[in-house]
Amino acid sequence: MALPAPALAREAMVSTRAGSVGDAVSDLARQTGTSIVVSNPEIARRPIPSLRGRMQADEAVRRLARAAGARAVEVAPSAWRLEAVPKPIARSAIPARKTPPAAAPERAPPPEPIVVIASKRDLRIDQVPGQVAILDGEALEAGGIGGTEKITQRLATVTSTHLGSGRNKLFIRGIADSSFTGPTQATVGQYLGDLRLAYNAPDPDLRLSDMARVEVLEGPQGTLYGAGSLGGIIRIVPNAPVMGATLLSGTLGGSLTQGGAIGGDASATVNLPLSGGSAALRATLDTVRQGGYIDKPVLGRSNVNRTDILGGRISARVELSPEWSVDLIALGQTTEAQDSQYADRYGAPLNSSARVAEGSDADYAMGQFVVSGRIGDLRLRSTTGLVRQRLMERYDASLPDGAPQLFAQRNRTRMIANETRVWMPEKHGFSWLLGTSFTHNTTVLKRRFESGLLRSSTTGVRNTIDEATLYGEASLRLMESLVATAGGRFTYSRLGGSGEDVSRELAMALAQVTANRSLETFLPSLALHAEVAPETALYMRYQEGFRPGGFAIESEFVRRFRNDRTETFEIGARHGHAGKGPFDFALSLSYTRWQDIQADFIDGSGLPSTANIGDGRVWSASVSGGVALTPGLRVEGGVTWNRSKVDTPPLFLAARTMQVPNIAHVAGRLGVTWERNVGNGLRLTGNGWASYVGRSRLGIGPELGAPQGDYLDSGANLRLGTDRLGVTVGLTNIANSRGNRFSLGTPFSIGREQVTPLRPRTLRVGVDTRF
Repeated sequence: MALPAPALAREAMVSTRAGSVGDAVSDLARQTGTSIVVSNPEIARRPIPSLRGRMQADEAVRRLARAAGARAVEVAPSAWRLEAVPKPIARSAIPARKTPPAAAPERAPPPEPIVVIASKRDLRIDQVPGQVAILDGEALEAGGIGGTEKITQRLATVTSTHLGSGRNKLFIRGIADSSFTGPTQATVGQYLGDLRLAYNAPDPDLRLSDMARVEVLEGPQGTLYGAGSLGGIIRIVPNAPVMGATLLSGTLGGSLTQGGAIGGDASATVNLPLSGGSAALRATLDTVRQGGYIDKPVLGRSNVNRTDILGGRISARVELSPEWSVDLIALGQTTEAQDSQYADRYGAPLNSSARVAEGSDADYAMGQFVVSGRIGDLRLRSTTGLVRQRLMERYDASLPDGAPQLFAQRNRTRMIANETRVWMPEKHGFSWLLGTSFTHNTTVLKRRFESGLLRSSTTGVRNTIDEATLYGEASLRLMESLVATAGGRFTYSRLGGSGEDVSRELAMALAQVTANRSLETFLPSLALHAEVAPETALYMRYQEGFRPGGFAIESEFVRRFRNDRTETFEIGARHGHAGKGPFDFALSLSYTRWQDIQADFIDGSGLPSTANIGDGRVWSASVSGGVALTPGLRVEGGVTWNRSKVDTPPLFLAARTMQVPNIAHVAGRLGVTWERNVGNGLRLTGNGWASYVGRSRLGIGPELGAPQGDYLDSGANLRLGTDRLGVTVGLTNIANSRGNRFSLGTPFSIGREQVTPLRPRTLRVGVDTRF
């Protein structure tokens, strides 16, 4: 678990439900990042009104306690206990006697956190048998609004390819398949709330502005999240509309990259009450320009890889009753990369010898309709959503002695999905969850070559899938400190595919491989969780994951690839809560068997293709922790180690064994957070980090055997101001390291080797405000 230390007295948006104290405490703990325990069951059942507004965490807890007729006792930093108010004793009832010696004060019990996470059934973070990392919204926005890189910079277990914004694939815990954007489903499930961002499309790299938090659950997570969660899931949780409050916040910044072009960013968020306090609207708008730093001397252009991002999100919440609400969410983002961000391995630094303008255009749109509520002790939530994603990529395909030639690939995805679940939090030592989901996804991949005014299409492919699922999970407290969990997920998948832009000569052959087929999969899970001491727990679990097969292009033909499957055994331990208290740590060791691995390779015509490359095994270990050295000063860090091996790969790969691509053997991170009041209501906060990414291999097969990684990245920022207004100065890549994040720019790299360097040292100055 990794949770950057929050400012203990920072303001937070609070919006608790009207109902019992227990429900309001769950909401408040999640929204303020505190730990709250109700020591008296009678207090937990008391009805109280809702609590809304922007306030400091300690003020919010005390307000809730007063409404409950209780008192709040602070037992540790950011940890509270609600207890009954002692009844006054009449003096006349006290007999006169000699006063005995004063008894020693009773020691407060350790806090019991109840923060709710993406367990889908209101488990507290200390009840989850697995590794969980939580990044709060304030930490994500430190130093300016960013995208997925904000996650990879802070968690050593999360890695990414580096083709560019809107084109990357994410990996967790050593489970990685390939480097390209092809027909395979991702190994990491990405979610906004309860809806998957994409089924088999790349990471859209959404701007992480106005977020409550980001939760990362290491995988597999097959029981709760189904296909495409082999490595785990990343769940983005935006701030919900706040009832009865008018709020406005924004950021504005400018940046300068050493040896590159200037950039800038702006973000604004507004919250408006509607309909007499029973409804609210919240909207966010982001725009970013990332200055270029790659030169193309052959074209006579410098700083070619400028990227422009424009995105926004709007959400509305209507409270139908104290127990039921409806949410409408719409978001969109467009990303335009003027050119590629790779360079030649040898030659002048940050130079590319490509003879054409490359780059990409990515568009993403999503809509959600969410109904949630409760009937007695039962909770219900139903989410229905639509997703549209389009990606156009351009690569240099020029031959050494030929005319300049461009290869263009367009990937278009449409998805409709629904998930409905009902669950009951723990009662009498038992809790359970039952859910259903349905997904329909269509992906069309088209490709063509361009040379001057000439354009020629090459074979493309269409993949469709209909997936229906029934899943469930339950936990039973065997003893006071021992909980057993079991679950399962049954999935029926209907797959289909066909060729696109197929020549007449190949049409008859393709007809034999473009038929529909079905797949039935059952994914079981088992876990044990033991609290061996206050704030200390051990766990062990078994979980499975899978990805359905599909159709891929090889040269001018379309052919099938099979589904793959993982089986993971994991043991782990943790103490404390990351980012809270004087000390915390978490460690895990896992072993994964991976059958029929789906991965990309370079086919005989020089184009990327997909196939099953054999069975594999992955060992992974991670350690993370933090310590508060002094009040306001905290150090945290983490290290992950991976070892993998692919057995009996196909003959066309010309290898007996190989490692899983894109995963470094060792990666680590060290971070420091600091805070100090400087007077007159001003507060100085800062954080710095350094991360190391070890050596890895680009992909599968001799053509993709180039090494990558083995570099150090770093960054720091300082903010001076109040809760309402602040000025930030930040610096990234402090050492101005070149490095090589990814040994791929174009798959048609004939006669030259490629690297993807880090963005050079970049200075950003920004201002933020809220009122």
